Amino acid sequence: MKDKKKKKEARGEKKLTTKQYEKELAKLHLELIKLQEWIKAEKKTVVVIFEGRDAAGKGGVIKRIADAMNPRICRVVALATPTERQRTQWYYQRYVEQLPAAGEMVLFDRSWYNRAGVERVMGFCTDEEYEEFLRSCPELEQMLIRSGIILIKYWFSVSDEQQEKRFQQRLERPTKRWKLSPMDLESRGRWDEFSKAKDDMFVATDKKKSPWYVVNADNKKAARLNCIHHMLSVIPYVDLTPPPPKLARRRTTSRYKRTPIEDQTFVPEVYG
Repeated sequence: MKDKKKKKEARGEKKLTTKQYEKELAKLHLELIKLQEWIKAEKKTVVVIFEGRDAAGKGGVIKRIADAMNPRICRVVALATPTERQRTQWYYQRYVEQLPAAGEMVLFDRSWYNRAGVERVMGFCTDEEYEEFLRSCPELEQMLIRSGIILIKYWFSVSDEQQEKRFQQRLERPTKRWKLSPMDLESRGRWDEFSKAKDDMFVATDKKKSPWYVVNADNKKAARLNCIHHMLSVIPYVDLTPPPPKLARRRTTSRYKRTPIEDQTFVPEVYG
């Protein structure tokens, strides 16, 4: 452990303290509010895709973005396994239904890229369906971009050692155990297959107008800050935050009589 610490220090890498993390996150949250007001005022449409290894920290950064923003403007989409009916539809159909309207931002916690990852590796799609996806995906994304949608794609990269550490933490902590799905457990032993699938996906879909941005996610807190900072840097928003509104003076009247407290049912004050 000491050797690793010395190597990091020699490379100029310093550990991000909790205080530093919270300070920087607060700054980024303020910028996210500015982004939100710009999206709303200019009626922009923004789509951000988060993909990557299991336990890479995608959910953590999505949560930090969504926490700062109005849920009416910023919406998180994490689709479940397709139904029997959805399996008979055009592959992209259930994702297209989730695309934003004017003045909205959508964060995809996994997306149509399921076909190039888990479906490919686990055998949930045919070779023909997979090849068609690699051909059609860049075309679809170019259509979205031409329609005015700002499309950003992130791949969260985590080492096998760090992923194993996080899996063990999920096993040990009941509050995190729900994050280990049967699919996570099954895919755990297919590291090389998922690596090959990711490489093939990048070759076909890492385009100039819709590139993949890779996030080094071994340090979860740093990854969150780096990802949010980068997202803000690639969206050309301006500060359109409105000034504080003037509160109307409260009017009181002697004709109003408050309902007696004893007639109301209160929540027991177990705490505080």
